[in-house]
Amino acid sequence: MTVTVSLINMKGGVGKTTLAFNLAWYAAWQANLRVLAVDLDPQSNLSQYFMGAEKYVEHLKASRPTVVEVFEQFSAPNLSGGSAKPLIAENIVHHLHAWDDDSLLDLVPARLELAWTLKNPTEKAQLLPQFLSKISHKYDLILIDCPPTESILTTAAYRSSRFVTVPVRPEFLATIGLPLLARSLDEFRLMHQDQTLEMAGIIFNGLRRSNTPPEQTQSLADVESLASKHGWPVFNEIAHHSDSYPSGSRQGDPIFRTDYARDYVKDEFSEVAERFLNTVGAK
Repeated sequence: MTVTVSLINMKGGVGKTTLAFNLAWYAAWQANLRVLAVDLDPQSNLSQYFMGAEKYVEHLKASRPTVVEVFEQFSAPNLSGGSAKPLIAENIVHHLHAWDDDSLLDLVPARLELAWTLKNPTEKAQLLPQFLSKISHKYDLILIDCPPTESILTTAAYRSSRFVTVPVRPEFLATIGLPLLARSLDEFRLMHQDQTLEMAGIIFNGLRRSNTPPEQTQSLADVESLASKHGWPVFNEIAHHSDSYPSGSRQGDPIFRTDYARDYVKDEFSEVAERFLNTVGAK
């Protein structure tokens, strides 16, 4: 059965997209799973990581479909027929890599115009899960990279997901987005009691491995205290700080395929990824 997980934090700059990129790559390339990554952030950083800047620009210039078409499929009726064109789900998916029948990596890209969906959000949240239901049988794992805001896109991600994972960078104000996220999840569960949405856990990334600054140590304690209050698991496995993460992502390489990344950095991320896949039941 396909497992769908949303990566979300109401605070930006927490390494969410970098984590989503590396988890998707690991699940497909190392764990031999069929993986679909969904970029649900109008900034489209995940799309650019996967496709590379030049190919992403080419994708936009060619007016190829993105996740925007999922949400806006009924917004622009066909002039000749007087109704919207049927959405062909396969046209939205961008095929990235396929190693064999049991291992592949695909992407539903985004573009900045996704922000317009937020201006007219009425009855659009269900469109993403409807879209994914048409293609989910092709995948073992679907990862949704969410924007750091409470919006119709958040609801759409929740409606599509079985689990939520929260990337956190231990720094000043690290906990600022967590109470809002807790409230968001509670309200969603109250309004959608027919759906099970579980917290898979908090994943720390960006922690200094040695000479850890006092503010990071305090941040760890603050986040763990708040997580305990809400009953949220916290991964013991940590993706420590490494310049190889952003450098590799900008070049389209996950940490374990980045030549200049140190072996212990790769090993640490493998532990994070294995814990994640086992927690959500993808392995």
